[in-house]
Amino acid sequence: MDYCYHCGTKLEKRYLEKEGMIPYCQTCKQFIFPVFSTACSMIVLNKQKDHVLLIKQYGTKHYVLVSGYVNIGENAESTVVREVKEEVDLDVVSLNYNKSEYFKRSNTLMLNFTCIVDQMNFQINDEVDEAKWFPLQEARKAIMPDSLAKRFLEYYLDHIK
Repeated sequence: MDYCYHCGTKLEKRYLEKEGMIPYCQTCKQFIFPVFSTACSMIVLNKQKDHVLLIKQYGTKHYVLVSGYVNIGENAESTVVREVKEEVDLDVVSLNYNKSEYFKRSNTLMLNFTCIVDQMNFQINDEVDEAKWFPLQEARKAIMPDSLAKRFLEYYLDHIK
């Protein structure tokens, strides 16, 4: 962050006890802490945990994970349940946190979860162009190359599964 999001003044680094070097706005006379969005991405599994649901969105040709932004006042776990229901009309019966990663392109902290859904019959909404169940190892090949979604899926397959 180079400029104050309140007034637009170029920020300078100042030492703040117990925090270190923090951007400071001379005009507002305050330290400016990072502001970013928070979203969840989900490795959606069937009950047997042998298939993952991947989706295509916004006219892209690659499959990605189901994902969505955390709403104001909502916790991450509620976001997982809501987004899976909204995008593919499936009910989450259990979920577990995997890991997080900052996604610079959209200034978003992505929280990744694995969730088990109640059935395999899905219904996509207008945000989703296509959805398909993949056996776990096929999903590794089908998911968008060099993407955050691929890193999350591979982390799950290599470390958690």
